[in-house]
Amino acid sequence: MYIMKNLFLVITLLFFQYSFSQTVEINKKELLNIVKNHKQDLDTVQQLLLVINDSDASNKAFLVALEKRNKKWKIKFQPMMASIGRNGFALPGEKVEGDGKSPTGVFALGQLFSYENKVNTSLPFIQTAGDDKWIDDTNHVDYNKYIKGNTTATSFEHLHLSDIYYKYCMVIEYNTNPVIKGKGSAIFFHVADANYKPTAGCVAIKETDMNKILSWLKPNFGKAILMGNKNNLKAAHLHDGI
Repeated sequence: MYIMKNLFLVITLLFFQYSFSQTVEINKKELLNIVKNHKQDLDTVQQLLLVINDSDASNKAFLVALEKRNKKWKIKFQPMMASIGRNGFALPGEKVEGDGKSPTGVFALGQLFSYENKVNTSLPFIQTAGDDKWIDDTNHVDYNKYIKGNTTATSFEHLHLSDIYYKYCMVIEYNTNPVIKGKGSAIFFHVADANYKPTAGCVAIKETDMNKILSWLKPNFGKAILMGNKNNLKAAHLHDGI
């Protein structure tokens, strides 16, 4: 039974490549080895989202949720399709504002925002309205920060949109502590549309998959996202964000 279960996962991951073009070909052992390669970065993490693809330039990836129990990582759900930056993943340490790329590295998962007043999650969340914003003006004192109300910033993201994207939106703690001007801002884990439209640098999955993730994540667990091209993630530790 154990052999069949693992064989099914390998087949699923390989099939995923063909059902979601230019994604990734990988098996369970390789996936777990990537996670183990970042053991030091993930020392205090119990719940992990791994977002990975084959090509830096591809804006398609897949997401695997893992949970650490008794110091061993276990895959929680089947792989999920994900959209990333329209220009793929930035090389480690090379993400900049406006490049249309998702950052590579290990980052904590932070504040959850939602349009809803009730969310099927035990995580604390902020219900957004029209005055909730995230500043992406590189010259402003609140660059890469959340604010509510008026701002003198010349550029910002509204966190309550007319579409589905930020219905559930969690901060990926990239360039948040410390904030470095021009290194990128407003990197979120949010909802994808039906066509998995590429993002400006965020990670997006469909709403039903997001609901699974949000109901699984626990407030008292260390939570992080490990993201990037699989070959870069096989490299040396990416000390960034945790």
